[in-house]
Amino acid sequence: MTEERKGIVGSVKDGVIEAIRGVGEIADAVVDTVSGTLVNTIQKTGAVGTALTSAVTDVVSGAIQGTAEVGGDIGAAAKGAVLGVLRGTKEVGGEAMDTIGVSAGAVVKTTAEVGGDVGAAAKGAVEGAIAGAKEIGVDAEEAASAAASGALKAAGDVSTTAVEQVRRALTGTISGVKVVLKEPFK
Repeated sequence: MTEERKGIVGSVKDGVIEAIRGVGEIADAVVDTVSGTLVNTIQKTGAVGTALTSAVTDVVSGAIQGTAEVGGDIGAAAKGAVLGVLRGTKEVGGEAMDTIGVSAGAVVKTTAEVGGDVGAAAKGAVEGAIAGAKEIGVDAEEAASAAASGALKAAGDVSTTAVEQVRRALTGTISGVKVVLKEPFK
């Protein structure tokens, strides 16, 4: 990881820790920190394509690490991270569905790295995708499916246990939306 990427992850992590300690509200702290950092990063670097994917991954990873460090609710942080990414990419004109899958994947991978509940994180990511979709005017079912697919793909990179936890957590209806799991791998 480059120094710049480490800087983004650390900056978001510190921002989330500070916000949670200051306000105590995880979801809002994560949404605001993720959204603001993503907008600044994209505006500063002009990130598109792979650079945008890296920025989203770094920002989401920092948010999950910061939440884990203060013993916060990873599910709430996951929801806030995906919602923050959607707000941030909308503000700078990013592609919503692409960033949803990337965000959910980063949530699951980082949650596994910090020893958190990947199922709760995946469910939170889908909840964030649904809330964000409604907020920015994209199809909530499509957003939920993109988040579920991203989470499942990332879980596949972690372990078969993680895949089962994510699959169980995402079966059925979440936030009033039927989640359709599209298997990204065999």
